[in-house]
Formats: sequence, C-alpha cells, structure tokens
Amino acid sequence: MTAATCKADLLSATQTEFTALTSLLDTVARSAQTTPDPNAEGTTPKDIVAHRAHWIELFLGWYADGQAGKHPAIPAPGYKWNMLKVYNADLRVTQRDMTWGEARQLLSGNHRKLVELIGALDDHQLYAAPMKGGNSKWPTGRWAEAAGASHYRSARKYLRRRLNQLKPT
Repeated sequence: MTAATCKADLLSATQTEFTALTSLLDTVARSAQTTPDPNAEGTTPKDIVAHRAHWIELFLGWYADGQAGKHPAIPAPGYKWNMLKVYNADLRVTQRDMTWGEARQLLSGNHRKLVELIGALDDHQLYAAPMKGGNSKWPTGRWAEAAGASHYRSARKYLRRRLNQLKPT
C-alpha cells in the first residue's frame, strides 16, 4: 500500500484499517485472546492489541515533545531502534496483567486521540516538513500512518494467520 500524502488519504487509511482490525478483533474467541504463540516469543493476541495501542501513545508523545521544543526519546527512553525486540518484550511484561477488554479499550481510546490529532492538522502541518523532534526526514503524517494505519494492517495480517493456526483441525 502506498503511503498517504495528504490529510484526507491519511484519515481514510487510518479509519479503514482500524475498522478492519476491530472487525477481526470482534471475532476472536475468548480462548484465543491470551493463547501464546510459540513462534513469536509467546506473544498473545491481547499482546498484539495492547502493543498497537502503546505505539500510538508513543507517537503522540513524540509529536507533543517535538512541538514543545523537546527532544523525544525515540523509540523510548533507554532504547534505540535496534533494540525493538528487547523493548517489545519489556512492554509485554509491563502489560502482562492487562485484560483483553482493557487492551481493546486502550486501542480504541488511542485511535480516537490519533484521529483527533490528524483532524486538527492541515496538509502542510502533516506533510510539508519533517516532524519536529523526529530526527528523520519523515513528516508528521508519515509517523502518524506508521503508528496507526500501518500498525493496524500488520496486526490484522498477523492475527488472521494466528487465528487460522488456532482453529481445530
């Protein structure tokens, strides 16, 4: 899928992918929600949902810090991009007591915040220049897409495969 280059396309992709993901999440059997995947460090479908919600929070924090003239710790304080496996494992530990319902609620709430931010910005603010504090050439819109639509799409693809593996043979 081609990255969005304007607000309308970004909002459309974000909503389309979120709707597709939540439709799939509505079909996840209770027994599958916390079933570990032995091929993915024991990650559960609940972990996938909570992870996506968390990364939206990270993006929103990076954006706010950049706008405030701060230097965001990207991806997170104490971590570098080449440490994502460690960060994600640490995140699963932090979120281990979160329920399926709490993860879904967090994802929905953070999705709303993401859409509100996108809606509050214009094409120029989203795409004319690199995101302040982002330390890359990516504009805010591209960061927003990575945290939202792209992450929703990858979660849906993984969960479809995982749910097919869990079906009785």
